[in-house]
This record gives sequence, C-alpha cells and structure tokens, in this order.
Amino acid sequence: MFETIIGLEVHVQLNTQSKLFCSCPTSFNHTQNTNTCPTCLALPGALPVLNKEAVRKAGMFGTAVGATINRTSFFDRKSYFYPDSPSAYQITQLYTPIVEHGTLVIDFEDGTHKTIRINRAHIEADAGKNIHDGAISKVDLNRAGTPLLEIVSEPDMRSAEDAILYLKKLHSIVRYIDISDANMQEGSFRVDVNVSIRPKGDEKLYTRVEIKNINSFRFIQRAIELEVARQREAWEDGIYEQEIVQETRLFDQVKQETRSMRGKEEAADYRYFPEPDLLKVIVDDAMYADVISIPELPDAKKERFVSEFGLREYDAAVITADLESAHYFESMLQEGITAKNAVTWLTVELQGRLKGGMGAHESAVSAKTLGTLVKRIEESVISGKAAKEVLDYLLENNGGDIDDVIGKLGLKQVSDTGALEALIDEILAANTDKVHEYKSGKDKLFGFFVGQAMKASKGSANPNTLNEILQSKLAQ
Repeated sequence: MFETIIGLEVHVQLNTQSKLFCSCPTSFNHTQNTNTCPTCLALPGALPVLNKEAVRKAGMFGTAVGATINRTSFFDRKSYFYPDSPSAYQITQLYTPIVEHGTLVIDFEDGTHKTIRINRAHIEADAGKNIHDGAISKVDLNRAGTPLLEIVSEPDMRSAEDAILYLKKLHSIVRYIDISDANMQEGSFRVDVNVSIRPKGDEKLYTRVEIKNINSFRFIQRAIELEVARQREAWEDGIYEQEIVQETRLFDQVKQETRSMRGKEEAADYRYFPEPDLLKVIVDDAMYADVISIPELPDAKKERFVSEFGLREYDAAVITADLESAHYFESMLQEGITAKNAVTWLTVELQGRLKGGMGAHESAVSAKTLGTLVKRIEESVISGKAAKEVLDYLLENNGGDIDDVIGKLGLKQVSDTGALEALIDEILAANTDKVHEYKSGKDKLFGFFVGQAMKASKGSANPNTLNEILQSKLAQ
C-alpha cells in the first residue's frame, strides 16, 4: 500500500491597475507588446519601483489564512533565462517573504475537516507569454512584470480530493477578499502540483515530480491521478529510482498522460541573491491596520447564514462556495422573502436549469427578479407550479418583468371567495354520489374534489382558500 504526498504552488495574479515595478497597465488579451516600458522590458538603466497595492493585497491574504505578516520583508533575484523573461532573472522573495505560516481548513462532504498548512506566500513578477504558431514562436511581453502572489503549501495533502478541496477553498478566499479575479482560463490562478508517493507508514519523503501550470480543477485532479499511477507502477516494477527523477512535467489532456518537460532545478541553480535595485519592504502601522481589516470570508459567511437564517450546513456551504452565488442569495433576501425559499429557488430551481457550469449571476434572471418571483409565491399571487412556468419563460426569453409574465401567461391565482364558491358548488352538484360517499366516511375523496376544482380553475385557484371553502361546503 502506498501513500500519496501532494504539495501545491499556486500563482495568483493580483488585480492591481499597474504592474509590480512600473506604471504599465496589467492586461489580458490586449494587442501584443503594447503594455510595456523600459522597466518591464529590462532595458539598461531602467530601475524598478515597488507597487504598494501589491504589498497590501499580499498582506490581506496573510490575514485571511491566519498567517504571520512580516512587517519587514525583502526581494531577491532568481537567475534564469527563458525567451519570455527579458531580464534573464525574476524578482521574487526567497529568504524573507511577506507572508509565512498560515493554515487553510478543507471540508469534506461527510462533515469532517482537515487543516492544510501554508508554508509561505511571496510576491514576485510574472514572465511574459510564448505564443507558438506552427514552426514559429513569438513572445508577448504584456504580462511581463505583472504582480503575482505565489502561495506554497506544505506537503499535507494525501489525495487528489484533498488537493481540489484546498484549491477551491483558496480560489474562493482570494475572490472574497478581492485580490484577484482568479480566472483560471486567463492564467490569473495557475497551479503547479508536486507529487510523490511512499509506502504506508514510511515517514521519508521520496522524489517529487512537479506538474506545471494546469488551468482547471478537473485537469488538476486527472493529472494527479495519472502521475500517482505512473509512480506506483514504477515502484512495483522495481524501476522507481531510474524512472522517477526530480523533474518538471506537463499534463497532456489529449493523450491523458504526464510528460517530461525538463529537469527540476534546485535553489542553488537559480543563484539567488538579494535584489540590489530594491529597498526592504516595510509594512508600516497604517498599512498593517488596513491589511488586517478584510471582508467576510467564506467560512464566516457560511456560519452566519446558518445562525442568522437557519440554513442547513450543506445549503450554506453550497451558496457561499463562490462570491457571486453568496451575493446573489443576499440580494434575493432584500426582496423580503424567507431564506429557505430563496435557497430552494436559487440552488434547485434556477441552478438546475442552467447548463455548462453557468452561474446564477450569469443567467438572464437577476437576483431581484428571482427574489420577486419567490415573493409572489409567498404572497399567494401564484402557485409554486406556476412559478416554475414563469422561470422557464424568463430563461427562454432572456428575462422579463415578473408581474408582466404572470399576467401574460394567465397564472395569477384566484383568491376571490365568491368565484371559488361558485366553482365548487358546480363541482359538488355534478358529483353528488361522491359527496355522499365522502360524508359516509371516505375522507380520501377530498383529494378528488380538490383535483376537480384545480382542473376547472386551470390551476389558478389559491389552494389554501380552495381547501377552506371545500371543507366548509362538505361539512354542511
């Protein structure tokens, strides 16, 4: 039996307006090489000036994971050459990062929890981007110098499930505190996975393999599973030491394999030394007071939803898993509806109708619109069944006004006692034999009369009013 050892390095692109060491705008999908200057092109004589906002956002993350925020930290120079790195080195933080020793709790479906230690989070400058076009490769330096926060976990994860739960919680946290849009497709949240195995009960850490830059949770899970299987097979075949070497590998989603990219360098290979062009970073009292004051985190919001609104733990966890869903739910409640009905119509009715992983906030139905729909149910203006028809109409027709749609579809409930009494009288007169049977003790026939009345009213009768009148008539 083997045990899997997983550590993660996550690169989070900080959502500052400008780059880490110059005033060039951060960008995505702009015309290549337009957001550059002498500093981010590393031209001779151009010196870096630190972006204060990047420091603040890094400190906010430290607060969110209960870490130590080093009031004094330093930048270091990491030497290597890639075509998309014009300086032939990266400015990063090795020896004294801004954030150290945090924790993140992951939650399992069975209600159990596990604490994952975070070794550090340090600020560094991103590289550019290589664009491969057939036999030609091009370099876009728009991204060069964009501020990154690299978050390094301890090797505390023991399965792909652990890793995905950790990443989803981390992704949620950086979105909640608004330090990054964390868009994986655009490269704002990039993951390097370090994987090794060992026999159960062994405390030794064996050779780890790094899988670089995976951009979806599904792919990360699959890459881990494939790499673990590869390492186990090598161990069982007696070729572990020859086959499993410290290296960087890529995940090939088409061939469903991890593939060797290059040998993994040690710290000495990068020739780290203190960055000579930057002063030490000091978090003064004013900034420290700012970074320890952060928005409500996912776990705190979940606990508040449970205590304040009486939600089930599971429902609260689903709603608070992402920031947009939590905001959508809270906006629905502003319409004065009950939290229980809001949960049902958000997570079951609306989300169940959306395809392809679309979020409620991306749909044609706004939180105010869905909240109003639920309110009309609670006001007995329409039935729950009719409300589903309204929701279907809104999604098919790209939204609309709730009351207009209710009127257009003729779904407004009839609560006029006079009209309902006349309708019930007709049904009872047409079914005198069943009225006699009911009065003789066949109570189950009450459902028959309700069904006939709802059919006659085309589903528009208010069920509560209908039941009261029917019970009164049959008791006579």
